[in-house]
Amino acid sequence: MTIGQILLQRGKITESQLEQAKSVRRPSERIERCLVRLGFISERDFLEIYGEQMAIPIVDLSSLEIDKDLLKKVPSRAVHRYRLIPIDQHNGTIRVATSNPFDLYAFDEIRMVTGAAKVEPVLATEEEISRVIKEYYGVGGQTVEDMIAEKGIIEVISEFDPDNADLIEQAQEATVVKLVNEILLEAIRERASDIHVEPYEGDLKIRYRIDGVLHTTNVPPEIRRFHAAIVSRIKILSSLNIAEKRLPQDGGFKIKAQNRDIDLRVSIIPTAFGGAVVMRILDKQSALMSLDQLGLIDEALAGVEHLISQPFGIILVTGPTGSGKTTTLYAALNSIKNDEIKILTVEDPIEYYIDGIQQVAVKSAIGLTFASGLRSFLRHDPDVILVGEIRDLETAEVAINASLTGHLVFSTLHTNDAVTATTRLLDMGVEPFLVSSSISGVLAQRLVRRICPHCKTEYDPEAGEIPSELAKLLKPKQKLFRGKGCADCRHTGYRGRLGIFELLTIDDKLREMIVHRQSAGDIQVEARKMGMKLMRDDGWSKVIKGYTTFQEVLRVTKIDVSSIPVS
Repeated sequence: MTIGQILLQRGKITESQLEQAKSVRRPSERIERCLVRLGFISERDFLEIYGEQMAIPIVDLSSLEIDKDLLKKVPSRAVHRYRLIPIDQHNGTIRVATSNPFDLYAFDEIRMVTGAAKVEPVLATEEEISRVIKEYYGVGGQTVEDMIAEKGIIEVISEFDPDNADLIEQAQEATVVKLVNEILLEAIRERASDIHVEPYEGDLKIRYRIDGVLHTTNVPPEIRRFHAAIVSRIKILSSLNIAEKRLPQDGGFKIKAQNRDIDLRVSIIPTAFGGAVVMRILDKQSALMSLDQLGLIDEALAGVEHLISQPFGIILVTGPTGSGKTTTLYAALNSIKNDEIKILTVEDPIEYYIDGIQQVAVKSAIGLTFASGLRSFLRHDPDVILVGEIRDLETAEVAINASLTGHLVFSTLHTNDAVTATTRLLDMGVEPFLVSSSISGVLAQRLVRRICPHCKTEYDPEAGEIPSELAKLLKPKQKLFRGKGCADCRHTGYRGRLGIFELLTIDDKLREMIVHRQSAGDIQVEARKMGMKLMRDDGWSKVIKGYTTFQEVLRVTKIDVSSIPVS
């Protein structure tokens, strides 16, 4: 029986799917590969059949230890060309992981270059093999090799070469284009939010920020030679001046990857060893999250739902850059939008598109700022307005006036906690009576990494291991959770993020304190008397529920000084 017939017999595919695959199969393409390409089966489905028919075991590469000395014996070109990975060597026999056991020529080449008596294939998915190749040979390893081999075509230009034409020609070479594409695609596959390209004297590091933490990506050491070409390619994509290397530059571009439109914001600064690049990845078509999916629970969720149901007032979300403020605001807007209200937003930039909401992007170069956009909005008869960020007195005053004239206004501020949002507005120059009468509530937040669901496990914390604040909340012999580490979470134990929050609801007592310019510390003491829960406390509750670990809460929050006993 053919592979197609076996898959049909096992109920993996239907007759019509098999016929469709036969009709669109490419020349020399195996039918099972075509079925995978069409999405009818997974690669594992046909590997199991290979294993049965050819008596070849299927292995999990993430659980195997790769022999690094053996990797040095095998030319990397062979690894990249045949998409296989040597695993180990025993008694003259080399085990090689492959997804194509029919490529006997590849096994013969491995046997000849290593001097092994025998090559024994084992089966692994192409995705697993690609992951291991990147881990040991680096992202873009084959492309860098091709660039070095073609050095007669691609000349490495000095950082100080004034010849603009040479830089453009180098940056547009097919291999440079491919290398930059591989760096971008790997970041998107790894769910990175930022890509950092960092030149040093004898090295070039590529780092991805995944779930809020930077991870250094393995790249071939020879990539340093092509730093100028990589930066020039990114500048061309971002419509920046590639000859300017003395001043910082900001730009951006769009790509389509994995059937998604993705925006990249680019920032380049001149360092001692060349241009350093940071690219922020914005997936405008990613799924909007609901308030509870963000991590809002219990009193905080009820409080936010109450605030966003009000007809007017200002609701502020505060936190540092990258703490998820905009995502929270989008979730709030998405939960209240309906055909009976008009919602307008002015953002810098628009991070997600929301159906049913009018969104405007700031363009400072032509005078479209937060403040000017907000003034125009008031003539558009909105019910709800989102201002991306209150950066200055002008924007603050227009937002406050909008709230006082019957509009519900959402915005963000860069402050460390909820109570300092009011003092921040006062410091900008807003009158105290305007702040007290317009602010309805302030939500401060941070992001912590979520325990990986694939390797989540219970454990008994050791005595003295956990913070005293958390220990007071635990029941006797209560277990906590953590991730053991697996391929799905890059062996970190974490996958994805959620928020920890503190919600300050402004009541009459607090309004009076704001009018009298009382300190943020005094306001916090009063708010806690009224039941406000600090971010750290919210974090402990999520540790107990098994969403995250106490190490994550300690990483992103500061200790409440008022809780420390004075000796």
